[in-house]
Amino acid sequence: MEKRAPRLQFTKEERAAPVLKKSVHRVQKAAAKADQAQAKIPKKKVLRKQRTFDKPTGKAKVRLYFEKADKKKQSKLTHSVLDAPGNAALMQFHREIRKSEDENVGVEAAHKSEETAETGGRLVRSAHRSHKLKPYRKSVKAEKQLDRANLGYLQKKAARDDPQPSGNPLAHWRQKRAVKKQYAAAKRAGQFTGSAGKAAQNTSKAAKTAARQGKRAAAFVGRHRNGFLIAAGVFLVLVLLLNVLSSSSVLLEGALSGVTASTYPSTDDAMLGAEAAYAQKETDLQNEIDHYEQRYGGYDEYHYTLDKIGHDPYVLISILTAWHGGEWTLDEVRDTLSMLFSKEYQLTQTVETETRYRTETDTVTDPDGTTHTETRQIPYTYTICNVKLHNEDLSHLPISIMNEDQVGVYSMYMSTLGNRPDLFPSSAYPNASTVKRPTEYDIPPEAMADARFAAMMTEAKKYIGYPYVWGGSNPKTSFDCSGYVSWVINHSGWNVGRLGAQGLCDICTPVSPADAKPGDLVFFEHTYDTDGVSHVGIYVGNGMMLAAGDPIGYSNLNTSYWQSHFYTFGRLPNP
Repeated sequence: MEKRAPRLQFTKEERAAPVLKKSVHRVQKAAAKADQAQAKIPKKKVLRKQRTFDKPTGKAKVRLYFEKADKKKQSKLTHSVLDAPGNAALMQFHREIRKSEDENVGVEAAHKSEETAETGGRLVRSAHRSHKLKPYRKSVKAEKQLDRANLGYLQKKAARDDPQPSGNPLAHWRQKRAVKKQYAAAKRAGQFTGSAGKAAQNTSKAAKTAARQGKRAAAFVGRHRNGFLIAAGVFLVLVLLLNVLSSSSVLLEGALSGVTASTYPSTDDAMLGAEAAYAQKETDLQNEIDHYEQRYGGYDEYHYTLDKIGHDPYVLISILTAWHGGEWTLDEVRDTLSMLFSKEYQLTQTVETETRYRTETDTVTDPDGTTHTETRQIPYTYTICNVKLHNEDLSHLPISIMNEDQVGVYSMYMSTLGNRPDLFPSSAYPNASTVKRPTEYDIPPEAMADARFAAMMTEAKKYIGYPYVWGGSNPKTSFDCSGYVSWVINHSGWNVGRLGAQGLCDICTPVSPADAKPGDLVFFEHTYDTDGVSHVGIYVGNGMMLAAGDPIGYSNLNTSYWQSHFYTFGRLPNP
């Protein structure tokens, strides 16, 4: 069997810590299930030897005793080897019988009955073996669940003991990865018990050795005082230089590590191939719409409501890389491309029927031989095919299909464009993102005199430059407009929860532009296809707002775009 997951022991402080409480409970629950599953594995008695020393007689004795141990699970290969001779004999037997089947119908019928019985027997044996292996399967499953619970606890504890910057998804990802590697290594080496005591012994031993060597060195220096003063001066200069170089190398290593982690790991061929494959799906969709009436004929009239077809290739590659957890090939992501395409585009049709009337004229001959015309209204069914194409927008998908960690990684790639701004030039890919820098603005000092506004800006400024992520609501995932404002005010004295733009508008008191002051919220409508308020920012005075655009930054409200979508200013209630 696989190596068992370690059974972690917790101190009172760890069990009581609010941050760790749930994780500790999960570990204890998973450990109990793993122990129950382990107890149900069939046992066998194993003879053991124990050597003891009898002090009165001064002789060594050997004691034999039986101990219960888990029975070793038989592999499928073992059964195959055991069954091989019998199967070979049966095959030869059936070959000989088949030679006589054509000549004797009775032999053929008996042979088929016998083969059916053998098949049934094999199925029964297989079911019996599967039933015998069930405790082993359950135990393996329980141990894996315990491994996951242990890892979750250790990652929570690492985050508590060594908190990373709240807005740095890369730092969180690296910390979790490091804990996972350490856990796997410690499990392989069996270092979850006794390692602390062993480390302490090694430290103590090293300290004593260092002390002895220090005394010898001090005596030697005393005998060669002048020479060591000169050497010490040279040494200090070298230490200073090395310290500078070491600090630089650490900074360089950190910078390089950050750049590496935020760079697309896949090959250009894979990424360009994935983009081409997705674009081909869009071309096929456009072709279907262009020839819709030829493909789906028979209707009297066609009405089209069509969203624009297109996507940002950087969004596609960032989603694929976050979804697959790193490097991928084109073949590996083909199913993912189909899944994303089906979620982005929905082409539907609805058929309306109307009863309409047409006028028909008939010539009628009267009994006296004269003729006259008669008109009448004839009803008929008129069909209208309504064709609708909805584009969900590829950038809206991460928040609905990924977990928080994956959205954080997606956000990181979008903030840097995978450090590949050259991959999709706008000349060839008009929908491709470009690296954008937030607009700089200095808030007047007099505005910062207001304590509430100052608290809002202290929190809000931390995230300037973060990318816009649809549905994002915390620094780990980055933000959309309402997620950003909700986060800022919830960390500046209010407690309103996560609200959408309309929800934030609903809790505010409308104020006129003339009465607006720094700290008020500013709302917009019809910035995308939705009813009601669609965008929100924080007013910072002088016609400027701080909001989650792309990226988060300052915007001038006096531009034609914002003026055309302006809805109202709103003042937040007292906290």
